[in-house]
Amino acid sequence: MAIPATQIRRGMVLVFEGKPCRVIEFRHHTPGNLRAMVQAKLKDLKSGSSFEHRFRAADSVEPASMETHDLEFLYQGGDTYHFMNTENYDQLEMDDEALGDNAQWMQPGMRIQAEFYEGKPIGIRLPNTLTLEIVETAPVMKTATKNASSKPAKLENGVTVNVPEFLSTGEKIRVNPTTGEYLDRAK
Repeated sequence: MAIPATQIRRGMVLVFEGKPCRVIEFRHHTPGNLRAMVQAKLKDLKSGSSFEHRFRAADSVEPASMETHDLEFLYQGGDTYHFMNTENYDQLEMDDEALGDNAQWMQPGMRIQAEFYEGKPIGIRLPNTLTLEIVETAPVMKTATKNASSKPAKLENGVTVNVPEFLSTGEKIRVNPTTGEYLDRAK
């Protein structure tokens, strides 16, 4: 069911030129005595490329019919990641390209949400926080405070993040996987 271009909102997934595209930014613009238009920045979900397009106010756009399923990460084999659908126990595979930057955060047993378009997974949504153990970092400084400088720390999944000076190897921390930022110590 087509909707007017003026109803485009950030985060929507549209079918643009036969491909699913997510709206990253949009701006409704009415210049002087000319016709209204919507300037949108779109991201092609299959290729990952971003581009801009100008829609006239009279244009209609087709929202993509997306499905979301809860998946559990099982294991990684080479550059292929294996998941199980927690609703019907079907197993499916995704490669590095489909996961993008999220691949580095995958751990066995982790639950994620995957977006499906035409029966194929095209993107995933990670949890807001992950609890991981520090496996390698510089020694603790006795004079360290919370707001002092930070130091790099390697986590159990191989990702390196900046943490406060008072943390040591073996401690568990909470991390935001979207930004890769340290949040706090795990309780």
